[in-house]
Amino acid sequence: MNARVAPIPGPDAAAPADGRREAVRQLESAFSLLFTQLRRAYAQAAQAVSPGMLPGTFKVLTVIDHIGPVSASTLAERMEQDKGLISRAVTELEGLGLIERTPDPADGRIRLITLSPFGHERYDAVRFPFVDRLESAMDEWPLASIERLTGLLEALASGVTPAE
Repeated sequence: MNARVAPIPGPDAAAPADGRREAVRQLESAFSLLFTQLRRAYAQAAQAVSPGMLPGTFKVLTVIDHIGPVSASTLAERMEQDKGLISRAVTELEGLGLIERTPDPADGRIRLITLSPFGHERYDAVRFPFVDRLESAMDEWPLASIERLTGLLEALASGVTPAE
């Protein structure tokens, strides 16, 4: 065995017999399908915003929309990405006229990033059809189920155990 490669752990003989492992495997399969669909949607949205844009750059644009105004370093932390990668994406977005950088009123050395009016226009043009598709897909879902799914996903993403 190569000393630099850690062995892949096998199934645990002491795994719970309550069906939890199988349930988690099914959840993993559902996430895989969902992630494939989301990657495709992000790739299509990126191309609609600007031909040649990579999905990762579009993701940076979406995060800026959700949390902006934001500094590049905070953006890198929030996205858990390398600062260089974020810097290149921000430079590309600025070159396309999709974002603006302005001095932080609290610290003039820091530049805050926001969507430009053109950026809002382009982002909204691709976001609204996606939201419409999501609403249509969940049209028959009870509101309580949507709220519960949202809470469960937020708990999973933040690493907390959801309340019953």
